Amino acid sequence: MQDRGKLRPARAGCSRTAGKDAGAPTMITFQISGYLTEFTGGRAEITLDTSPANVREALDSLWSEHAGLRDRVLNELGEVRPHVNVFVNSQTVPRDQVLQTEIAGPAEVCIMPAVSGGEESREGLG
Repeated sequence: MQDRGKLRPARAGCSRTAGKDAGAPTMITFQISGYLTEFTGGRAEITLDTSPANVREALDSLWSEHAGLRDRVLNELGEVRPHVNVFVNSQTVPRDQVLQTEIAGPAEVCIMPAVSGGEESREGLG
């Protein structure tokens, strides 16, 4: 059974720091991790004063400051790449829905490469 549409807490490294003060100016904080910081001038946290309606618009603002990051996060069809995870306010959103996820007020968007690899042990497989 899949958890489509169900929000789950994000992994470590994406803490909810935005969206707590409704009276604050609209700020979007991006947490960038792993090799992706090579495309942000080494910055792991980027805060932009913008009022996007959804994650796609928030990312468009990020691309205007760090254009090289776009092609590492989105594919040629403008979809999130399979090896990249995007969390919104510390919540896991299904990859096919994350760009349309609404943003109301200050928010945190965490972009991190997926962790994979390694070799499965053959012992015990029969």
